[in-house]
Amino acid sequence: MKRQMLVVLTGALAMLLTACGGQTPQAATQPPAQPTTAAPATTQGPTAAPATAATAAPSAAAGGGQAQPATGGRIQTIISRGKLICGVNASALPGFASVDSTGTYKGFDIDYCKAIAAALFNDPSKVEYRPLSAADRFTALQTGEIDVLNRNSTFTLQRDGALGLEWMPTTFYDGQGMMVRKSSNIKTLEDLNGATICVQTGTTTELNLADNFRARGLKFTPLVFQTNDEVVAAYEADQCNGFTTDKSGLVSSQTLLKNPAEHQILDVTMSKEPLGPAVAQGDQQWGDAVRWIVFATFQAEEFGITSANLGEFTSSTVPDIQRFLGLGDNKLGAGVGLSNDFVQRVIKAVGNYEEIYNRNLGPSTPFNLPRGLNTLYTKGGLLYSPPFR
Repeated sequence: MKRQMLVVLTGALAMLLTACGGQTPQAATQPPAQPTTAAPATTQGPTAAPATAATAAPSAAAGGGQAQPATGGRIQTIISRGKLICGVNASALPGFASVDSTGTYKGFDIDYCKAIAAALFNDPSKVEYRPLSAADRFTALQTGEIDVLNRNSTFTLQRDGALGLEWMPTTFYDGQGMMVRKSSNIKTLEDLNGATICVQTGTTTELNLADNFRARGLKFTPLVFQTNDEVVAAYEADQCNGFTTDKSGLVSSQTLLKNPAEHQILDVTMSKEPLGPAVAQGDQQWGDAVRWIVFATFQAEEFGITSANLGEFTSSTVPDIQRFLGLGDNKLGAGVGLSNDFVQRVIKAVGNYEEIYNRNLGPSTPFNLPRGLNTLYTKGGLLYSPPFR
């Protein structure tokens, strides 16, 4: 009797759903869809609106159509504001970020701020530079005070997973080093046993210093400061035996000393320091836009496209070049909320990666910093862009 009633009820339910335009019940063996949790709006800044059926990206298998940018996200906020707010180093770090007496910002990190502004506005000057210390740089992203962080910051698991940040492609592969006075006759880290070391607090540098000395069974006294300017001043005043930070930072800071030739950087690398831009999690479109702007500088160098010869490539019939520059019917930029010629805008404004590097750190600068790992993969380096297609 119970079985007959169940059959009757099931049939009635099916008829009711059919009459109301409903769907037949799914098999009980299919797991329910898992809900997604949005990032807290109070810490992430404006976020993109959820995709609808009209804006959803086509499936990978289909490989056709263009995803439409969501509305109301970070990109729209920046465009409405009329400028990009870029977090940069508050301390002078020549070659990466510094400001002259006229208030003009220059450096490797600064050029990536300009590249983003150029992609958005076709004008690299539409940037407000927000100087940030090591202690407040990530909070500025979390609260939406800045749009992007371009401040010699290291990509780590803890920062990626616990701070609500999304890291962009690494723009500079570095490693932590140690600077000492040549007169000290210090040649190795072991020679610094019992020494006082100047270091900036709130950085991976501070943690790496402790790890390296502990691993070697060495003792040291850290002398910590909030800014790199304070660290350099203390080292210059002979308050410590050594000064540690990323090697690129040591090369930069050495130029600020009264007698740079009296100091040397030890032949030791204490860590991996992949440096690059970061944005707040919660706005996928904005993250994608910044990511592909960075990749554009890598790919432009691989293609041999520079700010000087860009015009020669705009008439290219090579499909890869056409897609990259957004020529003809190629409309890849729209999928990440950018104009289809965003790559051309970036190259006109700052050039390719090699141009950015050489302008700020290359042979014609006081640093003459070898590119090392910061060369294209085709030359044995680590710079590699996914396909623009």
